[in-house]
Amino acid sequence: MNPTDYFSGFLLGLTLIIAIGSQNAFVLKQGIKREHLFFICLFCAVSDALLISAGVAGFGTVTARYPQVVNIAKFAGVVFLVGYGLQSLYASVRLSHALTAEGQVVTSLKKALLLCFGFTWLNPHVYLDTLVLVGMVSTGASSKLLFASGAVSASFVFFFALGYGARLLKPLFAQPKAWNILDALVGLLMLYLAWHLYQS
Repeated sequence: MNPTDYFSGFLLGLTLIIAIGSQNAFVLKQGIKREHLFFICLFCAVSDALLISAGVAGFGTVTARYPQVVNIAKFAGVVFLVGYGLQSLYASVRLSHALTAEGQVVTSLKKALLLCFGFTWLNPHVYLDTLVLVGMVSTGASSKLLFASGAVSASFVFFFALGYGARLLKPLFAQPKAWNILDALVGLLMLYLAWHLYQS
């Protein structure tokens, strides 16, 4: 076993996941609000672990043979992103949030996890990154197990660091107006990602 396989997998996983996207924006917002943070981070990391494991096991060949699977996810992802983006834009102008970082929970765990499910599993890029790209790169590793372990570790480190590191923004988001600005930025980001996904 070559220990460099682990670090190669870790660096690849971190590189793919660190880009700003809908899932990361959602985790950041949940981190600022401190709503169901542990479960959200765990859900994202475990989802990545399942996809990475499937990719290293060779599921990338299935998506390559049946591209309609990715196309279906692409369509569903566009619809989901547009819906959530419009909802965020509406929230940014509809009211002035009374929430602070220590405010009461306003989103149920079930709803938060359903939203997280949408951002994670309705994003076709996650399938291309994990099932196809990670799966293909892993073929060059002497130990696929170590490579997959490294990529999975990167997901756990990133999501928990992003979620719990968001508390550093607590002073800023003690101001109700900051929540409106965040909603507006998230809404615009979702619409941009939907357009980019539609064009891809």
